[in-house]
Amino acid sequence: MQTQPPSQRGASDSSRLVHRFFLFRELGIALALALLIVVTTIVNPRFLTPQGIKDLLLGSTILAVLAVGQTIVVVTRNVDLSVGSVLGLSAFATGSLFMANPNLPIPVALLVGVLLGAVCGVVNGGLIAAARVPALVVTLGTLYVFRGVDYTWATGRQINAADMPPGFLHMGNATVAGVPVLTLFAIVVIVVAGYYLRTFRSGRELYAIGSSPAAARLSGIPVGRRVFAAFVVSGALAGLAGVLYAARFGTLDANAGSGFELNVVAAVVIGGVAIFGGSGSVYGAALGAVLLTTIGSALPVLGVSPFWQRAAVGALILAAIGLDRALAVRLTRTLRHSTRTEGP
Repeated sequence: MQTQPPSQRGASDSSRLVHRFFLFRELGIALALALLIVVTTIVNPRFLTPQGIKDLLLGSTILAVLAVGQTIVVVTRNVDLSVGSVLGLSAFATGSLFMANPNLPIPVALLVGVLLGAVCGVVNGGLIAAARVPALVVTLGTLYVFRGVDYTWATGRQINAADMPPGFLHMGNATVAGVPVLTLFAIVVIVVAGYYLRTFRSGRELYAIGSSPAAARLSGIPVGRRVFAAFVVSGALAGLAGVLYAARFGTLDANAGSGFELNVVAAVVIGGVAIFGGSGSVYGAALGAVLLTTIGSALPVLGVSPFWQRAAVGALILAAIGLDRALAVRLTRTLRHSTRTEGP
């Protein structure tokens, strides 16, 4: 019978400990979500009707897709503040495309939206990775640039649902086995991204970059290329979210997606993704998106004023950051103790 060397046993134990660490955070979010739903349902039993569940899923779908892209960026110790503007640009482009070509196949519209978002991601990633300009500064600038392009293109026009193909609008409300079609898009995105980050070497390297960019460079990781790719993926998913937004709401103008960037960052942080990079998962970010959406729907039912709704979200963000820091310190101490115990 073969036994593992102490170094391999230590690495295996550390890996299991980190996995439990992530699982604990995500279970905490799921518990808070379940508690909120139970309390709200007790107050108003109609909150959890089939239509209410459908509305919650649809409300969180677009935010969840954006949160996945944001997670991929944040784990590299960066942030993308332009996602709301990219969504708006993609949504208006989709509406304009259908107005000019009413018989355009829906997959083509999805592809165009994703490609447009990817182009915006190339702009962000190129400035950040090549010029090494801080992501906060670059994406804050492109937030206004992309929104300005949208306003210039729209010139005050509004695209109405009557201008959209019925099949495209039907996709925004259709369900499969009770699950909205748009939510199925989000589920596929979450599963694919989660599998990539956990299984592929390039996905794991994103976490290494977020933990220590300098150490990642010394170990041979192409930091610039990985960060560039992360922003391209974030842009592409924001483009996809724009097409889904157009399908769900139908009526579009240059303000579509305005303010989404703050909600996306909030969902990611509440979902347990460390704002300083290096840890977190897309599953936690998606749960954070669902929790934020549920808060927005549940608190009015509970008679809470809009001011306190915003305060509750702010308190959740602060609590998530504090919990993340406390758990990270605990994890570091445990790993150090484990290393000393199993050392030679």
